[in-house]
Amino acid sequence: MFTGIVEETGEIVARERTDDGLRLRIGADEVATGLEYGQSISVSGACLTVEEYADGDWFEVFLATETVERTYLGDLAEGETVNLERAMPADGRFDGHVVQGHVDAVATVRNVESVDEDWFFEFELPEGYDRYVVEKGSITLDGISLTVAELDKERGRVTVAIIPTTYNLTTLADKSPGDPVHLEVDVLSKYVERLLEARFDA
Repeated sequence: MFTGIVEETGEIVARERTDDGLRLRIGADEVATGLEYGQSISVSGACLTVEEYADGDWFEVFLATETVERTYLGDLAEGETVNLERAMPADGRFDGHVVQGHVDAVATVRNVESVDEDWFFEFELPEGYDRYVVEKGSITLDGISLTVAELDKERGRVTVAIIPTTYNLTTLADKSPGDPVHLEVDVLSKYVERLLEARFDA
């Protein structure tokens, strides 16, 4: 489990296609320190498993075909950056919200506006996902725990306000209209939906 509080950005330093998927080597400092084989790391919102590593330098993860098809990680080239977060320790602070690292779909940046020291990002959601979003609720975009500032249900778009710290410490600073982002909706909303479906089906 993750909280959506990005620790640092990492760089894709190598990629290798295989018959079964894709292997990525990601350069990092803090996140690559003290790793163990089999640990989970959120890579721009996708929960991946550490297979190889060089302490304090890099780690490697493998993306199965399903992960490649569901995310945009397979389109990243060497030199591009990703958001990184290690799994939450049992005694850690819960600063974000419940993030599983299970990417639901890919959303698209539609507008970026700078207002004073902050930024407002508007994203277009894939069809049907707006039902899981509420104003002032939580949403995860590229592994970042964010609060919904505005929801336009007619256009299927959501706007979030980004403070300077988040803008500077994540890959959002590199995003432009048309760019993809990984979407994970609040898992609590999916549980509520499933319970209501079961109630009315009974």
